[in-house]
Amino acid sequence: MVEKSKKNWELKWDNLLKYVNDKFGDEKYLDLQAVLYLIGVNELGQGLKQFSKEDKLNLIHIAICKLLSEHGYYDFDHIDEEGWPHWKTNNNIPKLSSDKQEFLIKKSAVKYFTDSGIEF
Repeated sequence: MVEKSKKNWELKWDNLLKYVNDKFGDEKYLDLQAVLYLIGVNELGQGLKQFSKEDKLNLIHIAICKLLSEHGYYDFDHIDEEGWPHWKTNNNIPKLSSDKQEFLIKKSAVKYFTDSGIEF
């Protein structure tokens, strides 16, 4: 039974994790990192393929930048010759604590998937 004290977005986050695990879990529990990876792959626009460890970290970074850009923390800069998006940090706004950053990322990820038309 789901706690009644959970906020609406937290329930949606739980549903998003369940969706990602059902679709991609393959007996391994997927968490925030997996959600960010999927967003990064989508933003890159080259489809699912084998990525190096460094590329996977870059995909997660792309996702974080994309999600936090909605709150003004990053500004899109350009797409390089290999098709990878690049972002600039907006230093004109206050830094985020790690808890606040995680909150914004999770809430923004729910919005990202919802805005993409994915039902979870």
